[in-house]
Amino acid sequence: MPVVIDTDLLLAELVSSTDTLAGISAAADPATQVPTCPEWTLRQLITHVGRAHRWATAIVATQAAEPIPFREVPDGRLPDDPAERPGWLRRGASGLAETVHGAGTGQVWTHHGMGPASYWARRMAHETAVHRADGQITVGIRPVIDPVVAADGIDEWLGFGNEPGSPGRALPGGKVLHLHATDDGPGGEWLISDGPDGLTVQASHGKGDAAVRGPASALLLLLLRRFAPDDPAIEVIGDRAVLDAWLAATPF
Repeated sequence: MPVVIDTDLLLAELVSSTDTLAGISAAADPATQVPTCPEWTLRQLITHVGRAHRWATAIVATQAAEPIPFREVPDGRLPDDPAERPGWLRRGASGLAETVHGAGTGQVWTHHGMGPASYWARRMAHETAVHRADGQITVGIRPVIDPVVAADGIDEWLGFGNEPGSPGRALPGGKVLHLHATDDGPGGEWLISDGPDGLTVQASHGKGDAAVRGPASALLLLLLRRFAPDDPAIEVIGDRAVLDAWLAATPF
């Protein structure tokens, strides 16, 4: 069964990943293309992350019942002075953490309708961890995400939508994909199938047409197309075409 992790751990991941990305922004050329997001430069990547934190903060702070325009959030513009950019990134993360803590059990808009403010700790922790990985890959560092956080990231990713052909959730009819996180401790396993009634995900052990094994961090980064299936940390057993079809349908 998936491990439920608490909000404090998620917010710690959010702040830590942002701090790493802030360090990258201070040292690297902002015009560098991000290989895992080829339409973005490093400048655009850090702008997106800093603005996303402020967007989530505004939703929680105002107890919004509908989404707020992304480009209209306060302080959402990357500073012109490069020396100010790391601090701008860090303030966005710390402000979001403080706002989520202060919101308690308050209900706000989420991607799934109204829900607890803590939703944004989870969503932004995973968003930031993956974009931190983008930044690290850009500067030649192999990223690693905490295994408990990464396993929760896989749960979250697989929980977005279950309509047939949903973005990032398409398999050949009748086929089953098995994911197995091999980390010591809680780990995680998922059986995924896509049929006429939509996607089915079971958090359990079972036989798939393709099985993909590796640390939870590597599995998450594979699912989000940051790592390739031939990454040395990943083992693919069975029908590789099933995994290829899944990844081909993933838009980002």
